[in-house]
Amino acid sequence: MSTPEIRREIEQEIEQARARLGATVEELAAKADVKARARGKAAEVKANAQARAAEVKAELTGRARQSQRRWPLAVAAAVVVVAAVAVWRRRQA
Repeated sequence: MSTPEIRREIEQEIEQARARLGATVEELAAKADVKARARGKAAEVKANAQARAAEVKAELTGRARQSQRRWPLAVAAAVVVVAAVAVWRRRQA
């Protein structure tokens, strides 16, 4: 190998090492930025809470609609029971 070839190889190795070092520094800086990580985690928790709240709201709305449908049936059943008790008591008297 001649000197210019060795020099080029060394320069390439230096550039690759710089690139790896730069990436490592960026990763460490991201890990060290606690404020940004906290903001990111807070945003994630907020998004999860909003999604869960929407699910619960939809579930409760569905239950409320079901109970509204059952309400007239319950009233009718109660009227029938009261009427039956009234008729029964008149016959007993």
